[in-house]
Amino acid sequence: MVEGQPGGTRMNIRPRINRWTAARRRLLFGDGMLDSLVQPHFVVDGTGVDDPIEGMPGIHQQSVDVLLKTIAEDASHGLKAVMLFGVVAAHAKDAEATEAHNHGSHLHRAITEIKSTFGDEVVVMTDVCLCTATDHGHCGLVHDGEIVNDASVDVLCKVAVSHAAAGADYVCASDMMDGRVSAIRGALEAAGATSTGILSYSVKYASSFYGPFRHAAQSSPEFGDRATHQMDTRSGYEEAMLEANLDETEGADIIMVKPGLPYLDVVRKIADTVVRPVAVYNVSGEYAMVMSAQSSKDSHRGMVVEVLTAFKRAGASVIVTYHAREVARKQWMA
Repeated sequence: MVEGQPGGTRMNIRPRINRWTAARRRLLFGDGMLDSLVQPHFVVDGTGVDDPIEGMPGIHQQSVDVLLKTIAEDASHGLKAVMLFGVVAAHAKDAEATEAHNHGSHLHRAITEIKSTFGDEVVVMTDVCLCTATDHGHCGLVHDGEIVNDASVDVLCKVAVSHAAAGADYVCASDMMDGRVSAIRGALEAAGATSTGILSYSVKYASSFYGPFRHAAQSSPEFGDRATHQMDTRSGYEEAMLEANLDETEGADIIMVKPGLPYLDVVRKIADTVVRPVAVYNVSGEYAMVMSAQSSKDSHRGMVVEVLTAFKRAGASVIVTYHAREVARKQWMA
């Protein structure tokens, strides 16, 4: 969301961002579980597209027209926060991830149409990364076989500013490049996007729980892995605290821990360390485990409620989860 004027007062921390709309205040400070939930969506080009995603029952790739109807139904049941992931067709990918900041893309159109339809009633979060738009599938640019940091950050800034111009409430830096929060904040300020928040995936592990997501977003790396920028799963609290404290100082409005269930202890540690709200991502592999469990309806409901309650108890103010729609529509938690 572009609110200020380019060239005005520059700040790296704006506490008002999290209070900017009633929907943001509800998400971050609301009393109920439903207030805290964010539903991820995978946005594809075309019209009338509503394709089920293998390994993620109930989750679909959707074109913008279908997405708007889904969000409207969710909102009618009290689910009023979304996180959008743009799925880029193979022919539109390149080494520089140019489609990621194409203002005419289907993702940018989705942001604009959601805000045009629902206004400030729905909080729109957008994924800022390069993996879905690069032809090699990595989260940053690759030079001479290595993922380069600073050049990647320059492109990430372009992506974030383009999302803000389209109307995003929060741009969500999921790439794990060093210094990207400070750079994105500076780019947003320079563009006059002073009411656009930054959710930083500050504590993001190189986890084995991301498989279904990578299929859904078509973002698997063509070579190597992401161990040079995502956190080692064996690392201790000190590494997690370092990353969270750095991002908070650089201007992150929300601090994310990802994945969730294997790192509840880390969520608690980060919640006790930072002053900004903490989010947790209940990732695709965790979702798939629960959905594949052979259980009765009551047992399934019990598992979902237990998982979400654990995140809250650990200190999460915001929970990004594929269970959000089911919880809202079946009125499992107020």
